[in-house]
Amino acid sequence: MPDPALPLIASPSACTCARVRKAARRVSQIYDQHIEPYGLTVTQFGILAQLRSLDGVSIGQLAERMVMDPTSLTRGLKPLERRGLVAQAPDPNDRRARRLTLTEEGRQALRAARPGWERAQAQVAAALGPVHLADLTDALDTALARLSA
Repeated sequence: MPDPALPLIASPSACTCARVRKAARRVSQIYDQHIEPYGLTVTQFGILAQLRSLDGVSIGQLAERMVMDPTSLTRGLKPLERRGLVAQAPDPNDRRARRLTLTEEGRQALRAARPGWERAQAQVAAALGPVHLADLTDALDTALARLSA
């Protein structure tokens, strides 16, 4: 029996969070399908891609950049470190902080997986069409900017 003390949502589809998460999961599934043959998840690919341009960044800075919880990011980094794709080193200015670097093996893995990422991009673009893709990109950029302010 439903708990009368809990507020009712008109319908689950009325929840913005649920709709965004559902769409994000579907897009992630498409990317994972194309990137997993290269031994990476889309999240791991994203971490490697960010480190390519932010080499030497702290875990906190990378988590902020990726809009991730630092604990979740640390969990995602562990398999990449075990495979030698990412390395951590102490921050010379702050002993408590760790700096992340993309290893040469990580650069190679990123290059190798790029064709899978490109196929995923193409699949999503084809499914949405150019107008909806542009609209979605604009809406997501606007939402992220406004929700981060």
